[in-house]
Amino acid sequence: QVQLVESGGGLVQAGGSLRLSCAASGRTFSSYGMGWFRQAPGKEREFVATINWSGGATSYADSVKGRFAISRDNAKKTVYLQMSSLKPEDTAVYYCAARASILTSYNRDEYSVWGQGTQVTVSS
Repeated sequence: QVQLVESGGGLVQAGGSLRLSCAASGRTFSSYGMGWFRQAPGKEREFVATINWSGGATSYADSVKGRFAISRDNAKKTVYLQMSSLKPEDTAVYYCAARASILTSYNRDEYSVWGQGTQVTVSS
């Protein structure tokens, strides 16, 4: 089973960009579908983006489509979330997650491994 550690969060002005990274340990990273989720204060954890085992298939929440891009490097056992044109409503703790399937999924219940999260704050 993989373990996940996120990094790259921080404070950014509206309109700015950030790139989140999620480093995985374990030998079978390439067999996991990966996802990014976020949770704002007082709200449920919500889907942001997902990517399949090869990086050939991705899916996004409507709220981030066209602004965020998910990618992965299986050799480095890392998944990324490039965030551009950030808005104050993107402020949240961002979590990386892995599911024991090569496919994508927007359903958080299908993810069995979670990172500790990284805070993203977008100021107006």
